[in-house]
Amino acid sequence: MSYIPISDQDKKEMLARIGVNSFEDLFSSIPENVRLKKDLKLPSPMPEMEVLDYFAKTGKQNTFSNYLHFLGGGAYEHFIPAVVDYLSSRSEFVTPYTPYQPEISQGTLQVIFEFQTLICQLTGLDIANASLYDGATGAAEAVLMGYRIKNRKRLLVASNLNPQYREVIYTYTKNLGLEVVEIPYDKSGRIDKGGLASSLNGETSVLLCQSPNYFGVIEDVQSLAELVHNQGALLAVVISEPVSLGILEAPGKLGADIVTGEAQSFGLPLSFG
Repeated sequence: MSYIPISDQDKKEMLARIGVNSFEDLFSSIPENVRLKKDLKLPSPMPEMEVLDYFAKTGKQNTFSNYLHFLGGGAYEHFIPAVVDYLSSRSEFVTPYTPYQPEISQGTLQVIFEFQTLICQLTGLDIANASLYDGATGAAEAVLMGYRIKNRKRLLVASNLNPQYREVIYTYTKNLGLEVVEIPYDKSGRIDKGGLASSLNGETSVLLCQSPNYFGVIEDVQSLAELVHNQGALLAVVISEPVSLGILEAPGKLGADIVTGEAQSFGLPLSFG
């Protein structure tokens, strides 16, 4: 415990209070082969001026100007008008209090209402929340929502979904006793409808697809919805580039039951992980 004096007697009393014999006992749930049993290999300390110089040079690497952008990739460098930061920094919106007390946070509540209204218009659905963390966790929550609604343990996930999204879905569902089945894609890059039809059955709760998918190909959402609904399941669509909804038909109008996505394009810069 850095900067806080603690004697050997203090340590002994603390360990006794929680019922363990040593600090190592606190990590008994972590397998031996992955425990670090030596000090971290850290660089030597630097004076303040060198630290500032180091981070200034590192920060200059945070640019996408020399890289290609792919439609289905899920990270985009859009121009952000100055008015975005100006409005989001005004005191009517930014408050030091939580948004649960309406007389304190009218500005925040107004913005949330406007956000939900606009999301409904873009997705073609009747209601929207405000909101989840990002595209990956939103995709995972979408399949879990489908499972909770239908109470069927078979979840279908398109294999042309962003691979990082798929990994998060597997993490979310790993210990829930659910079956996650990946649906193949055909030569066009779209979901293979034959493979989908053979994977759908009475135990299926939801199909999750991405449009435009990871290859930048627009899925035939309407025909996918028909196939899925014929088996009594739900269709969830994840949108990694919400600006595309200014051109494409709203997924809800094509038969999607759940729509989720990544909102980074709505005035947020790239954060590079």
